[in-house]
Amino acid sequence: MTKTETSVAVPDEGLAFAFRHCEQLVREGDPDRYFATLFAPAAFRPHLFALGAFSLTVARVRDAASNPMAGEIRLQWWRDALQGEARGDVKANPVAAALDDAIVKRRLGRQPFVDLIDARVFDLYDDPMPRVNDLEGYCGETASALIRLGGLVLADGAEPGGAAAAGHAGVAYGVTGLLRALPWHARNGQVYLPADLLRENGVTREDIVSGRGGPGLVRACAELRALARRHLKACESARATIAPAARPAFLPVALVEGYLSAMERASYDPLNTTIEMPRWRRLWRLWRAAKRG
Repeated sequence: MTKTETSVAVPDEGLAFAFRHCEQLVREGDPDRYFATLFAPAAFRPHLFALGAFSLTVARVRDAASNPMAGEIRLQWWRDALQGEARGDVKANPVAAALDDAIVKRRLGRQPFVDLIDARVFDLYDDPMPRVNDLEGYCGETASALIRLGGLVLADGAEPGGAAAAGHAGVAYGVTGLLRALPWHARNGQVYLPADLLRENGVTREDIVSGRGGPGLVRACAELRALARRHLKACESARATIAPAARPAFLPVALVEGYLSAMERASYDPLNTTIEMPRWRRLWRLWRAAKRG
């Protein structure tokens, strides 16, 4: 066991609480990532949960804020915390404390976290995603970045490889997640579907947030599933570039095909169908992918 692994395995009491808090947050708020993390070596899990808890906390800023400006202020606190400019005791926040430990001990750069925060500013407002490539960029700075950072944690100072694979994996995972969340986002006035794709299919923002939907929305969602599959295929083509130690960071992507297939059933309604997977099937897919890795 390395020195960094020992320091994670036996943290001080405050840090131990922070890690437990992060694990619980991910378990309740992002079960796919929680179960996937259980297949990673135990010594690395606390820092992986710290990454997941940070991502989840930033993603929930819109729900926690009363208006976009209040959300901007919350996101700025996280920027300041990462850059050492926040007022007060940043480590009193358990997610911030666990994340800082991960950044320092795993020698992670801080800029990817700032970029993730910047991408999440979009969440605070109700405008549709402008273009398909903007959606890919958004997923790249959120889901792809989280996979890449997880690989860096698992590599523990070595080169994890797979940068391009992480990019494609995150877009596939991110687009699939946004399609799954479409009913919930629509009820909250959010539209992540690209405006250019909606125009091509004769769909307006009002069609989505009002719940009207229609054939055009079905076609737009089918095009986004095809986009996710293209990135999934590109990720698989780049699989050999991923260091074996870093591969557990990619495990959530093993669930993508199952979710996409569920959206292709005849009964699927983009605005009203909840796309879930039984726990046993999720664990089986993750186990199979972990065994392959």
